[in-house]
Amino acid sequence: MLTNMDFHGLRVAVTGGTSGLGLALVRQLAAQGASVAFVARTAADVERIADETGAHGIVGDLGRKHDIYPIALQATASLGGLDVLINNASSLGPVPLALLADTECEDLEKALAVNLVGAFRLTKALFGALATSTREGRGALVINISSDAAMNAYPGWGAYGASKAALAHLTAIWDEEAKDDGIRFLALDPGDMDTPLHALALPDADPATLKHPDLAAAEIIEKLLDALPAGAAPRAVARG
Repeated sequence: MLTNMDFHGLRVAVTGGTSGLGLALVRQLAAQGASVAFVARTAADVERIADETGAHGIVGDLGRKHDIYPIALQATASLGGLDVLINNASSLGPVPLALLADTECEDLEKALAVNLVGAFRLTKALFGALATSTREGRGALVINISSDAAMNAYPGWGAYGASKAALAHLTAIWDEEAKDDGIRFLALDPGDMDTPLHALALPDADPATLKHPDLAAAEIIEKLLDALPAGAAPRAVARG
């Protein structure tokens, strides 16, 4: 695994950036020199993580249509553009998890609003900034955080799994459509992690059997590095 990478100049936006995988990504990217903006719903948590990491915190809810453009504007204004968008914010839908026959329509709508429609809206709002980055020779990348529930039928995970399956397919289509714009799209499954979201879904799970978010974040950052076009500037460089 690459260590001590230098991401100075790389401009990254991360949703769901105050806990779990999103927080680990914000911490690692900021520590490695990237300019980072992150989004979360709770103002106190956003302020705390911004103070800790030096990243730019944005208060917003990806599930709310009218929050999207303010989020996009704040992200690009604070970073001076955008090279990488990581759509990480997620909703389980019903809590506790429920069989589909017992899932309220509103809970399915909530999962879709955050995991699929919110990621779509934010990507669409930032598409111009990402395309500008490619025209400047910097490269551009969208990473959508997926799940094995997008591929496998787990009872009780219907709302979450359906939304993540749709996100994965949306990602593949957009990767084809955005080739002329030079924007790459990846759907990445980080694996089962010891996060608040996982604990909410499976409160009896043994944390020792789960991947630490820091490890998952490091793996995603490696894939981010591999996906950036050769010769793009800025380019992360391994120092050790």
